[in-house]
Amino acid sequence: MIFYVFANFISILATTLTFAIIIRALMSWFAPTGAGAASRFLLDITEPVLAPIRRVLPPVGGWDFSPILAIVVIQVVSQLLVQSLLHTGA
Repeated sequence: MIFYVFANFISILATTLTFAIIIRALMSWFAPTGAGAASRFLLDITEPVLAPIRRVLPPVGGWDFSPILAIVVIQVVSQLLVQSLLHTGA
């Protein structure tokens, strides 16, 4: 039972972080200054994920691909963890 709770928590956390990264990327196109509480909040929760990726994958031709890579990594890791937890709890 506890494994299902952890699996659900990981799934919700991964989905929330994915949406936060998408919203931040979209906001960077429309409000690049990032002024406001919502922008600051998104920056605070997504930067710890995006910054290490940017160190490894610098912008190419002015395009920042770190959000795409972060989303892929988040989804793959969360699916592996969820499947592992559900298999353990079965």
